[in-house]
Amino acid sequence: MSEHRRKPPQPQGGGRASSRRAAPQRPGRGAEAGRDVPTASPSGPYADPPPQGGRTQPRRAAQRGSAGRGRGAGAPGRGAGRPDKRLINYPRSDKQGWKRFLPSWKLVGGTVLGFFAVIVAGAGIGIAMVNKPDPNKAAEAQNNVFLWADGSQMVATGGSMNRQIVGIDQIPLSMQNAVIAAENESFETDKGVDPMGIARAVWNMAKGGSTQGGSTITQQYVKNNFLGSEQTLKRKVTELFIAINLGISEDKDVVLAGYLNTAYYGRDAYGIQAAARAYFGKDARDLNPSESAFLASVLKGPNLYNPDGGIGAAATPELNETRARKRWSWVLDREVEVGRMSKEERSKYKDADFPARIESAQARGMNGQIGYLVETAKQYVMKTKDITAEQMALGGYRIKTTFQKPKVDALTKAVEDTRDDFLDEKKRPELDTFVQFGAASVDVKTGAIVALYGGPGWDKKYFSNNANTSGVPVGSTWKPYVLAAAMQYGTQNSKGKGISVDSKYMADDRTVIKNRQGRPLLDKNGEPFRQKNESPTAFGYVTLNEAMEKSINVPFAQLVFDVGHTKVREVARSTGILDESMDKGDNASFALGTSTPSAIRMADSYATFAASGTHREPFSVTEVIKDGQTLSGFEAPEDQRAMDSAVADNVTKVLENVVQNGTGVKVKKLGRPAAGKTGTTDQNKSAWFVGYTPELSTSVTLFRTDPNSKDKKLISMNGVGGTDSIHGGDIPAVIWTEYMREALKGTPAKDFPEAEDIGVEADSAGAPSPTPSAAPSPSSSPSPSPSASSSPSPSPTPSKGGKPSCKPWDWELYCDPNAPSGGAGNGGAGNGGAANGGTTGGGTTGGGMIGGADGGASTGPSPSNSGRPGRPGGVTGGWPTGEPGS
Repeated sequence: MSEHRRKPPQPQGGGRASSRRAAPQRPGRGAEAGRDVPTASPSGPYADPPPQGGRTQPRRAAQRGSAGRGRGAGAPGRGAGRPDKRLINYPRSDKQGWKRFLPSWKLVGGTVLGFFAVIVAGAGIGIAMVNKPDPNKAAEAQNNVFLWADGSQMVATGGSMNRQIVGIDQIPLSMQNAVIAAENESFETDKGVDPMGIARAVWNMAKGGSTQGGSTITQQYVKNNFLGSEQTLKRKVTELFIAINLGISEDKDVVLAGYLNTAYYGRDAYGIQAAARAYFGKDARDLNPSESAFLASVLKGPNLYNPDGGIGAAATPELNETRARKRWSWVLDREVEVGRMSKEERSKYKDADFPARIESAQARGMNGQIGYLVETAKQYVMKTKDITAEQMALGGYRIKTTFQKPKVDALTKAVEDTRDDFLDEKKRPELDTFVQFGAASVDVKTGAIVALYGGPGWDKKYFSNNANTSGVPVGSTWKPYVLAAAMQYGTQNSKGKGISVDSKYMADDRTVIKNRQGRPLLDKNGEPFRQKNESPTAFGYVTLNEAMEKSINVPFAQLVFDVGHTKVREVARSTGILDESMDKGDNASFALGTSTPSAIRMADSYATFAASGTHREPFSVTEVIKDGQTLSGFEAPEDQRAMDSAVADNVTKVLENVVQNGTGVKVKKLGRPAAGKTGTTDQNKSAWFVGYTPELSTSVTLFRTDPNSKDKKLISMNGVGGTDSIHGGDIPAVIWTEYMREALKGTPAKDFPEAEDIGVEADSAGAPSPTPSAAPSPSSSPSPSPSASSSPSPSPTPSKGGKPSCKPWDWELYCDPNAPSGGAGNGGAGNGGAANGGTTGGGTTGGGMIGGADGGASTGPSPSNSGRPGRPGGVTGGWPTGEPGS
């Protein structure tokens, strides 16, 4: 029988009537005609036969099915196929299971179209609501006013060059071509925006990164008009709408002129006309293709491409010059590549034709030290508040500095008087030229920079700040950090206890230096490395106090291995020395001053010793007002515990002895308690004196370099001033004393805190064993008698041999023929050995010595036997990466 003729199974009990009642019912009246919608009834053609129950049970079942269909129409989970009257059929009522949550193509398509409709409508409204940039407003600039510490005005800078707007007809075609080729090749055809650039910026901000500028000339023009605005997503969206508006409605010449009139070119110059005057002393219309390519190069970023230099270690004048030259050449090549310059025209400009620039107008009104003071304070403000050079150039800031005019004048006079008496460039042009001076003075109690000497002055075309310079090794002024680390952390010979300054170390010239495992360091020839002293005197074993007094190299070259280079770096870092200025080599010369901190950092670091181990970051600004509002963040930096106070006070006691009896003896003429250290480097390339009283800490450096050279290499000072060599105890000590005498005039003399005895005597390997008897052996005790020097005693009296302490240029006030040589123990190199602060020598090969530099170093500070403040020592957290006040 065919399927369609087959009869359903007959239910048992109830007969034909019962079977008819149990059969599928037609849709009720509520169902839509023509819709094949299954009912919600559990019965059906192939359902199991209902149980026996007479006539009423099938009828009730049919009624329940009809009622269920009426109630369940369109309800989720109550059966598929029912009509859905919702606006959006999701989850889908005509599907079952997981398919109910799979959107239909109609839903997806409608959503996408709706989204784009909203975006288009929103963009249209946004574009209609935003205003076009006004280049005249963007070009306006105000003065920045700088004040002395007492509130009187130092100088007002900026604002005078940034107001001239020129039309496109005043901008030469060479400048237009250079900028379009370098910045936005498709400028003349694009609609003002770069979709891919926008996507990258949005994605970067969505990830929490910094906002990114527009990549087209139109977007950059818009960005220039928001320099004073916050870097937010709202501002970026506004910029985007304005750029689209300009791309649709504005002529390209207007946009290009607007961009060139509002861009920042460095030298406080906004706009092409100001830039042409600032760099070349001519109007924009007179620029030639080479000069145009230069200005287009500077637009890449004035801080890194202005040959005058910028902010940060990577923005030195020499590095900026190199970048600018490469960019200039690339711009010219790029113009040829995109068809905006012929090859014949390009061939006219060789590397030697890099355009010469006039003197920076920023030097106007910046006579003497004013330029260096302003630049130091400006960099501090920019770093503290994350202000760009462009924003700072717009002006409107009122900046109160920490600089005290009487002290600045006193420091300038001390340097210039000494320089004039010391140097004679006409008489000794091959020796006395290019000698540079730098100095900085810091308030011990606060860390405020009260004075600095940066050089001859901006008005003398010297723009490098010698007070904040880098690359000048500090020589033996580094030795106090080695000693402090040994007193704080101990050595491998002290069993975890800080050592005493009475610990004895071999000091003979050309002594072999050993690593922590007791094996000799090797020089570049594979031979045992022998450290050179300044003097060939056979000192024998001396105390660390005596080694510092005479600035003997050998004991500290060995001590740095016994305490560990890492510990020395920790101590130096805790006093404010920056990591980037520290020599990275774990060699003997590290202890002798191959690191290159600035004069500002050295003065501030030594102030930590003067303040009994409390460090204060140096700062140069106390208040900044912008638009009538006082900006936050310019409070004095908080104190930080750098080291145990007893350690710092013992370092001070040792450095007082340097002044009273050692290489810094000329400082005794100050006539009040003072402590300090001399420093001289390999081949006499630099000389330092860093010292302090309880009130002021000051550093003075002397070095020689040609400021116009490309590499700025240091030159030996041997023969300068008619002397064989210059030491830290000579010229730098004289300048230091003369300045401090004037700076502290009227201030009552004050003693340093009394230094308690700390540490244990832990002699170096090979030192004579201490006698168990309470009475010291006469042969091992330093004898004040001159007769002691005639015997080979391990600890002879200070030698007065070597170079005479009275130089031809010395004033009678400072000349002491009976004083030890001012340079004893500083500088010199031999056998490839590391000199005091030398940048070359065998000490550098020690970095690969057997056993390494550290390992097994004590982790605990020197034990405390008193309850003095600050006894819990150690390093306090991290330090900033940039120069303060820079």
